[in-house]
Amino acid sequence: MVPRASLTRAARRTLAPQCSKRPGHCRTLASAKSSSYNYETGEANGIKFASRDLPGPTTQLALVARAGTRFQLYPGFAEGLEKFAFKSTYKRSSLRITREAELLGGELFAYHSRENLVIGAKFLREDLPYFTELLGEVVSKTKFTRHELQEEVVRVIKLGQKSILGNTGDMVLNSAHAVAFHRGLGTALHPTSSVPITQYLHEGSLEKFSRAAYAKPNFAVVANGASHDELSKWVGEFFTDSPAGPPKDLPPIETKPSKYYGGEERIAHDGGNNMIIAFPGSGAYTGGHYKPEIAVLSSLLGGQSYIKWSPGFSLLARATKAQTQAHVSTRNLSYSDAGLLTISMAGNAQHIREASEAIVEILKAISGGDIAKEDIQKAIANAKFRTLEAGQNIGSGLELTGAGLVQSGKASQLDGIAEAIDSVTEDKVKKAAGSLLEGKATVSSVGDLFVLPFAEEIGLHV
Repeated sequence: MVPRASLTRAARRTLAPQCSKRPGHCRTLASAKSSSYNYETGEANGIKFASRDLPGPTTQLALVARAGTRFQLYPGFAEGLEKFAFKSTYKRSSLRITREAELLGGELFAYHSRENLVIGAKFLREDLPYFTELLGEVVSKTKFTRHELQEEVVRVIKLGQKSILGNTGDMVLNSAHAVAFHRGLGTALHPTSSVPITQYLHEGSLEKFSRAAYAKPNFAVVANGASHDELSKWVGEFFTDSPAGPPKDLPPIETKPSKYYGGEERIAHDGGNNMIIAFPGSGAYTGGHYKPEIAVLSSLLGGQSYIKWSPGFSLLARATKAQTQAHVSTRNLSYSDAGLLTISMAGNAQHIREASEAIVEILKAISGGDIAKEDIQKAIANAKFRTLEAGQNIGSGLELTGAGLVQSGKASQLDGIAEAIDSVTEDKVKKAAGSLLEGKATVSSVGDLFVLPFAEEIGLHV
């Protein structure tokens, strides 16, 4: 076990029995006043932060940077930056970071999405100073050594590339994004084995990109289970070395608005059958492209059941009851300035073909008003619950809130989302379905292309 003498000043302070000296800093439960699921926002030394002082003895802290695959300068940079999180810094080795986190009983995590890079930790509430200092150190003092890049980072990336080759679900989702958005959001979430990442991924260039990704205007710190004043204090103290802006010799991070194109792509594969029919969806609530009627339409289409022993109320669940070997589900994937409404199918190729035909007929029925009012009411209730559940979830709430602060300076607040969904009417849902059919669809198919249909064969325009 790592001796306490080896811990940093902040770590020793958090481990010391301070309750008798500073009782105000040893709370284990948040006050009733702060039990709301809305975030309190602020700024310290030019860094945006947000907190929810939820009751409980643990805290989850995350740094959300605008450095996902959409914003990476070269292939593999988002993945490389994620893998370098909690590696050696100029103050501590990766081994020391691991041992200290274990000593405090914490967990460290890092992942990236299409728009964001998220690094964070889960820990006991009283250890907030140590883990805030650690995140600040990752941002400004990571070494980016050649041996760690070659022996650990690139090796793990290449192992992930091999798993992608056999995952038809990931393949069809990446295909749908590429067809819908081309570059930016269309960039694959993880580089495939055919992408020459070693041509771009060097320790020097990755370090330069980190200074742009971790520049103060480009990230936010979000906490669940921490008081606003405490978080403000430690962010202001431990993020002083964060760069004020990107390096002058580095191209600026691309912020061009997303554009929807649509089209079709077909990939032969003998590892399974997947098909996605997608349309322009709703952006995030914190952006200017939020469409609550798309969330309701997603629940109305559905496909998957949330009630045990029941196929569910959704139209696709009822329409595809005979296609027992095809799993159908509908989701709206929201981003800062765009969204993608996806209807995913997986399973038997013939059953997927039959289910895809039913999808188009149901969209026509909704746009024509041939839908029961009760189904609309159920869809509104389900959409409200699913959206609020996702926002209330600590993990997804951290990324949503951090991304909102970086992109627009606004946190994702549940009260406003609920009001927007409640305002959706039957006419809005009909118009939304009609606009989808009138525009260009995105259709991606992976698997047995002899059976899987073309978009034109099921009545879609691409």
